[in-house]
Amino acid sequence: MAHQARKRFGQHFLTDEAVIDAIVRSIAPRPDDTLVEIGPGLSALTGPLMKVLDHLTVVEIDRDLAARLRHQHAPERLTVVEGDALEVDFAALGSGLRIVGNLPYNISSPLLFHLMAYAGQVTDQHFMLQREVIDRMVAQPSSGDYGRLSVMLQSRYRMHKLFDVAPEAFDPPPRVVSAVVRMVPLPASRQQPKSGKAFEQLVARAFAQRRKMLRRGLADWAPLIDWDGLGIPATARAEELSVAQFMALADHLLEQGALAA
Repeated sequence: MAHQARKRFGQHFLTDEAVIDAIVRSIAPRPDDTLVEIGPGLSALTGPLMKVLDHLTVVEIDRDLAARLRHQHAPERLTVVEGDALEVDFAALGSGLRIVGNLPYNISSPLLFHLMAYAGQVTDQHFMLQREVIDRMVAQPSSGDYGRLSVMLQSRYRMHKLFDVAPEAFDPPPRVVSAVVRMVPLPASRQQPKSGKAFEQLVARAFAQRRKMLRRGLADWAPLIDWDGLGIPATARAEELSVAQFMALADHLLEQGALAA
């Protein structure tokens, strides 16, 4: 029986063979990879991946699709984790993870933030997402797409937008253009803020009123900031600061006692 796409799960099933081919080529799986697919759906990627891999783990929230996958594949070839990807402990799935998926667009940003906690155990990630989300992920300072998502993800990953995917590649077609992104965690030697919590708090507050100058948007924190010492103009807006400048500003405010570690 044909599976009906479920709106509550944001299901849009990839059907275009050329696009599937291009994604698998981009992933370039090897037989012994520890690969995890989020949202396998009707196995558009699962099938081609399993032709190469010795074993694949999938995370599927839809119980009917999870049951179908268990019925179609032997457990020694396919492990089905039935549940919400936002609640999965990816650390329990191994190290050197290669994570892939056509992510549900309604949870894409929360899921990307959830996965940041496991970046130390990840080799790379390849995701299909709404194009405008990927444009925000890879955006550079002083561009309209640059914001909280850009800064937070760029502090942890090197990212490349690979190609666009038209709505017609899916059934049912979404109302938006999609795209595929490659995310590679930055090494342990990367520049890091002294406190990830303080950094996250600053970035969220700075972009809460992105059109305001930082000295106004940061309100009671502004008088504590040594703008000249940090090399940040007092007239700057959040969208003008680089990731490194946000880290320096967070460290400075942490030292001033404005932010908690």
